[in-house]
Amino acid sequence: MVEDARSRLGLRVLKKKWTTSAREIVFETPVFSLRRDRKKRLDSATSHDFYVIESVDWVNVIPLTPDDEIVFIELHRHGTDETSLEIPGGMIDPSDASPMAAGLRELTEETGYSSPELVELGVVHPNPALQGNRCFTYLAKDAYLAGPPRPDETEDIEVVCYPRAEVPRLLREGRISHALVIVCFFWLFQHEGLL
Repeated sequence: MVEDARSRLGLRVLKKKWTTSAREIVFETPVFSLRRDRKKRLDSATSHDFYVIESVDWVNVIPLTPDDEIVFIELHRHGTDETSLEIPGGMIDPSDASPMAAGLRELTEETGYSSPELVELGVVHPNPALQGNRCFTYLAKDAYLAGPPRPDETEDIEVVCYPRAEVPRLLREGRISHALVIVCFFWLFQHEGLL
């Protein structure tokens, strides 16, 4: 059905895969690797280099307390060299049993909060043009303070709570500007039937 509509509009329907003739890691860091793929379309003789950032999957958690507050974190982001208002999250470690387990670990480490129930809200590819990893989003229901935060030594985190009702304003005013965090709230609003 969608294919027919695209054809009627004169839009090209992508059916062909690209073939990979070579793949190599050209740069490595502790957080990501840069991979060069040599590829060509099946209907072309010309090959091209494409660069892919390899990274593990990520997880983000929206902690919602019984008082209808969302537990946020403020931290310095070196990419923008600014303070960012975000929700707990991070990389899924090989030792994590699942993305959900990673979410609970990140929640506890970064905020000191825990939750009796995490609900998966959605999964996105952060930037499919350059990355192949995924980002999972969970809602931590009835989040409660279980102990002190235990952030990594490279993290300087302040835990702040905002009423759930304030989130749309924080988004509108650009106070929340991290794209993956904005996506998390899209998933939450959809889960709540607001979208």
